[in-house]
Amino acid sequence: MLEVSIPEGCVTQLSFSGLACHRTSAGSTPEGSYFETVTVPWSELAMTRTSTCIYHFFVLSWYIFLNFYISQQVKDRRKSEVFLNGGQWKYLTFLNLFLQAIFYGVACLEDVLKRAKGKKDIKLITAFRDLLFTTLAFPISAFVFLSFWILFLYDRELVYPEALDDIFPVWLNHAMHTSTLPFSLAEGILRPHCYPLRRKGLALLAAASLAYVSRVLWIYSETGTWVYPVFAKLSPVGLAAFFSLSYVFSVGIYLFGEKLNHWKWGDTMQPRKKSK
Repeated sequence: MLEVSIPEGCVTQLSFSGLACHRTSAGSTPEGSYFETVTVPWSELAMTRTSTCIYHFFVLSWYIFLNFYISQQVKDRRKSEVFLNGGQWKYLTFLNLFLQAIFYGVACLEDVLKRAKGKKDIKLITAFRDLLFTTLAFPISAFVFLSFWILFLYDRELVYPEALDDIFPVWLNHAMHTSTLPFSLAEGILRPHCYPLRRKGLALLAAASLAYVSRVLWIYSETGTWVYPVFAKLSPVGLAAFFSLSYVFSVGIYLFGEKLNHWKWGDTMQPRKKSK
């Protein structure tokens, strides 16, 4: 059996692959952080760590390949017309692919450091990994998946005109807009993540949303063209309503991710306020 101390500032009733760990002691540090010791069979812990490490490496390789492949398509004259007036980074889809590559890179780094240093927790890296996943990687991947396919099924010309089928293969469309959500869901199921206090998490999500909307508006002011055709169909009031509803939608996704984490891991990674 293995005793693991987890000082993440979260209430800890940890389970690996469905195996509940039993609390043996609990206490508060002078700083107010919450510590708890749990007992876990070594074989179960090793299997879980190995599977998540392999998963992270596989998904990181996939996202690196996608980002590299797309960067090569930009150099094609026929395809490069799609990226005029803002380049590929004007699209949330490509920003999301880059974000996912960063997240899984951090996750792989944490896996390697844990094994290299023989520690069960690399505090700074783990905290950054959790913050990146909970506030950006999961909400944005789900938002890209849901918003794209909702608009595509309603009227694909609003978001992905049929002419693009002759430029981008079908597999790439699904790689960019479909596979991102299953990967994020799998990440949430394979490993618990410590969510920040809700106010902090939603503030970071709002900042990211505002930054992207500001870029969309700046591109329109500079070029006179909208990033997505759907924006051209809306009045100024309609645009404001669209952006507002999009943020509300992303907040709903964030809360769903929080509930999913709690459903899978119980009180494992619920934020706990520091005692005064």
